[in-house]
Amino acid sequence: MTQPIASATNTPAVVWGELADREPELAAFGMRLLGARPAYLATIRPTGRPRVHPVTPIFSGSGLYLFMEPTSPKGRDIEERGWYSMHNGVPDNAGTGGEFFLSGRGRRVDAIEVWHTVAEAASYEPHSSYVLYELLVSEVRARGYGDVELPDRSTWKV
Repeated sequence: MTQPIASATNTPAVVWGELADREPELAAFGMRLLGARPAYLATIRPTGRPRVHPVTPIFSGSGLYLFMEPTSPKGRDIEERGWYSMHNGVPDNAGTGGEFFLSGRGRRVDAIEVWHTVAEAASYEPHSSYVLYELLVSEVRARGYGDVELPDRSTWKV
């Protein structure tokens, strides 16, 4: 088991694979819902106000990643403040299919071999100028409303 990565505020976060090792059913539920695009990423602006963006999460190896334009405000938010939250899109007001929420810290990944590995796992061809970010996980929650079977454990924190 890897050691959680602590932030300046001492809130631990782990790579996606650590969650998947500890809670495989919960991680599989999340991967299914986050993979049914779009997902919504919330970041924090310099003013402290939230910002929300539709995104296409990529699961590759033991990580959860996002590609972004080099001028993306969400990338700048992650680099400067680190914190994010993400939620899957839902098809209707009833929350059909369930909901999955996660939060933690993001970090820029500059290793070119990781960029290429994640690009191969993406459902689209990322432009060569895109910047790669890894999303570390501190907390997850799964919810359902009768139409979906939830994992045995529906919440998890580092």
